[in-house]
Amino acid sequence: MQQQLMIWLRVIRAPFLLLSVVLVIYGSGVSYYEGYWNIADSLIALLGLLSLHIAVNVFNEYYDFITGIDINTIKTEFNGGSGVLPSGLIVPEVVYRVGLSAFAVGACVGIYFLSTKGARLIPILVIGAICVLFYTPGFTRLLVGELAAGLGLGVLPVLGTYFVLTGGYSIQAIIASIPAGLLTFNLLLLSEIPDYHADKAGGRKNIVIVFGRKKAILLYSMLVAFVYIYVGIFILTGLMPVSVAIALLTIPLAVRAINIAKSNYDNPVGLTDALRMNVMLVLGTQLLIAVGYFIG
Repeated sequence: MQQQLMIWLRVIRAPFLLLSVVLVIYGSGVSYYEGYWNIADSLIALLGLLSLHIAVNVFNEYYDFITGIDINTIKTEFNGGSGVLPSGLIVPEVVYRVGLSAFAVGACVGIYFLSTKGARLIPILVIGAICVLFYTPGFTRLLVGELAAGLGLGVLPVLGTYFVLTGGYSIQAIIASIPAGLLTFNLLLLSEIPDYHADKAGGRKNIVIVFGRKKAILLYSMLVAFVYIYVGIFILTGLMPVSVAIALLTIPLAVRAINIAKSNYDNPVGLTDALRMNVMLVLGTQLLIAVGYFIG
């Protein structure tokens, strides 16, 4: 029983689900800053987002196995899938059905909020559902995988959480959601570099494959810098609270991640430290922005 549990925790990529927790805290922080707070709705939103995140991860496991990507990739703790399906530990069809079940749970949460909070939630629910269902089989092959990730596990969760807590949208929430989207975009972008050959052989079409690993690192570096510039500009213009400047504490981590990535763009093993720091950078910066809103 315990062994089966550990296997399924690998399939759903449990450690990476922390991103969903941080995003709900992020959206809650923005709504709290504007005077709205409901811990029950935050927890229900978290259930929905975790379910959809699990669905994305499980579908990714399934499709990467049947296309041969997981068999050919150089696996590290931050990329290359769980290795469960290539090892024959679970039947692929069972994994796919679990993905559908997780999506169904997320959909039920969406319907609940739609009925209690109003129809203006529909765009987020529809775009989110499309991102979940078509991310691996579609968007990763159409050069929009990184954009879909930035929306589905960045901008939309922040705006969605904000909406279910406030019943509406605001300029403040839209401005606040952009760094979350850029950071998640970058989270995927860097993790695609070790998978370059496997993804290319498996028919994927992403930024790394189309523009090359060096240019992908350059884009990654520019977006990291832009996040800090963006935060600084909106603090100075008064559209973000001054307390959000606490997020600038991750700059040294960002510099180190960029330097390691530049030196190891063609060395998957050497890139592992950069991948680790990038995860810390993404989660840490998002969480500190959230804390900044709560303080503000």
